[in-house]
Amino acid sequence: MLESITGLIYTITLKVALSLGSILASQVFPFTSVLLYRWPSLLKYYSHTDSVSWLEEYKARHNAGLEAQRIVASFSKRFFSEHVPCDGFSDIETLGCPSHFFEDELMCILNMEGRKGLTWKYYAKKILYFLRQQNILKNLKEYLQRPAEQQSFLEGAVLIDQYCNPLSDICLKSVQAQVDEITDKVRKVLRTKNPRHPSVASKAGEILIPEVELQRQVLDAMNCVLYEQLKYKGNELDYYNSLNSYIHQVLIRRTGIPISLSVLYLTIARQLGVKLEPVNFPSHFLLRWCQGKEGSTDIFDYTYIDAFGKGKQLTVKECEYLIGHHVTEEFYGVVTSKEVLQRMVGNLLNLGKRESTDQSYQLLRDSLDLYLAMYPDNVQHLMLQARLYFHLGIWPEKVLDILQHIQALDPSQHGAVGYLVQHTLEHIERRKEEVGPEVKHRSDEKHKEVCFSIGLIMKHKRYGYNCVIYGWDPACMMGHEWIRNMNVHSLPHGPHQPFYNVLVEDGSCRYAAQENLEYNSEPREIPHPDIGRYFSEFSGTHYLANTELELRYPEDLELTCSTVQKIYSSGKE
Repeated sequence: MLESITGLIYTITLKVALSLGSILASQVFPFTSVLLYRWPSLLKYYSHTDSVSWLEEYKARHNAGLEAQRIVASFSKRFFSEHVPCDGFSDIETLGCPSHFFEDELMCILNMEGRKGLTWKYYAKKILYFLRQQNILKNLKEYLQRPAEQQSFLEGAVLIDQYCNPLSDICLKSVQAQVDEITDKVRKVLRTKNPRHPSVASKAGEILIPEVELQRQVLDAMNCVLYEQLKYKGNELDYYNSLNSYIHQVLIRRTGIPISLSVLYLTIARQLGVKLEPVNFPSHFLLRWCQGKEGSTDIFDYTYIDAFGKGKQLTVKECEYLIGHHVTEEFYGVVTSKEVLQRMVGNLLNLGKRESTDQSYQLLRDSLDLYLAMYPDNVQHLMLQARLYFHLGIWPEKVLDILQHIQALDPSQHGAVGYLVQHTLEHIERRKEEVGPEVKHRSDEKHKEVCFSIGLIMKHKRYGYNCVIYGWDPACMMGHEWIRNMNVHSLPHGPHQPFYNVLVEDGSCRYAAQENLEYNSEPREIPHPDIGRYFSEFSGTHYLANTELELRYPEDLELTCSTVQKIYSSGKE
């Protein structure tokens, strides 16, 4: 319905636009106005000097919009029962329209009125996520192909940030502008201390200051601005928050971990003519500042800087005190931009493994993608990726491709590879045998004890969380081990009562016993990432199942509506 209405609007708009062709020819009313009035977000793609056929641009944008709607509308039916497979985006990879027009339509869908079009938004978001990540991955590979001197540490950090947050508005230009603002503040402080300092007048990166004392003045001014004026600090209280690794969040929150703060510190220093170098020190990333002959291999010719510790300057012995043990000289050496990115991604990998609430393991998946983009033949991480997809039950065909690659790289892995291949093939065969969705009718005698219905906003009596029902069983369908671990037998009705699949406000999915759920007296939206997979709209009191969910529970809507009317209308009287 939504698709047909939107398509009709497009058709009418295009006909009106085409009727303006004669006006366009006389330049009384430039066609650019029609295009940019209809889609103002496209303005950033054009310059006033561009020689463009605006009529053709309008047609192309219109057609891209229709194509985007067609693909988004098809996703729910095709992929409701499983995660979008790796080949599910094949339609998008062979688009016959400009990708920025396609993305613009996806953004229009995402910006529709908040409580409606939830399923469209869910799949538009997945498609946009995929498109942007593919583009960022191309940019990362291009970055890694450049000569080392052309690999900016800041740009590398931005690429990682963008890949893990593809729906956020992050670009190198805006991040660089924020860094430039800090650099200008440092220049002002430097000017008050030494008006004739060479860094005061020079532009970013124009000079390299040879005198150690002049370099020291720059670093002192940087510490003053960053840590005293702007209050940047290491995030000791929430060290394992992934936001600490994202450079745009470091600039917003003014806190981070050693490596992200070091990238910021190093970038500012280099823009002011001081060459600092990254040091892959164990447990605590550092920078080094040469006090002796440039390029010296003597670790005692350097002072080490702790950007996490407010720019404190350390000796070799103090570096060891920092981590509590002795390390060999190799750990004081300078590392490349690729090695810096490897450590940043490694940090995110470790955080992804720790995630407990995100059942899709998105951070772990993203960081594995990044790591394997840099090191595509790393067997350890390839195996981790294969195990992760296998655990999640997604992309079995891709799992087989990864396992084949691992076997070719390291035949000694045949035991683990063989096990995963066997179970993945079984998964593929089971999927082929699925004849269609299971339909549950409330009118069936075996379902007479089921009290609640799809779309109701509930509250857990014991744990207090808010949730929405998206599925139910007349009795607990989990295995004996789960029933034992969850202590289900301690419930008065044990496993022999209806159980409900619920989306919880903390982002988790749970399986709750009927006796533990109650109607929520103050229903509100449930901020769960999968809400659009099952529901098309939030009515204010309950969720409306989308077409695919309604097919599986065809009699629930009537009960949901009558229940809501009974509960909330009586409460208002």
